[in-house]
Amino acid sequence: MLTKLSPTDFGPEFGPHVTTQDYSGGKRIEGVKILDLRLLTDDGGSFAELVRFDDSGNLEAIPEFKVRQSSYSQVLPGAIKAFHLHFNQEDVWFVPPTDRLLIGLIDARRDSPTYRASMRFVMGGGKAQLLYIPRGVGHGGANIWQEPATILYYVSQQFDLSDPDERRLPWDILGADFWRMTPG
Repeated sequence: MLTKLSPTDFGPEFGPHVTTQDYSGGKRIEGVKILDLRLLTDDGGSFAELVRFDDSGNLEAIPEFKVRQSSYSQVLPGAIKAFHLHFNQEDVWFVPPTDRLLIGLIDARRDSPTYRASMRFVMGGGKAQLLYIPRGVGHGGANIWQEPATILYYVSQQFDLSDPDERRLPWDILGADFWRMTPG
């Protein structure tokens, strides 16, 4: 029978450095939703239904969200597109499962119960998900891999060049290390 080890069973140069990775997924920012989609795969490829609309044109999965515009963005390797912030607009993002994008969110809403909270996670990477980003939550992505990444996104208002609801926070407001690949 195998005997269970403990940190004291390792040499002094290793034992103090033994840690356990956090698999909890971290705290969610108030109002942010990550919706898992059904990805169907067969010998000919894959398929995922992204959105359904109700009779009023709202997303069925997020009934309070009415799509006013849909856009496409490509993020090249090494690029950081962050942090965007909107006063009125809300976003729903999709990164295809064939791509990978490191997503960063920060709650800038002073009266939010999760004010100053941040989230960092990967979209794509074999998963089919939608990400709902409420107004006032800073958001962005970094492509820390070697291939371009795609974002398809839906927004709750049309872009107005004469009065854009497109604000910015510094890309490194959470520190430059926020956007680096985690070693280990």
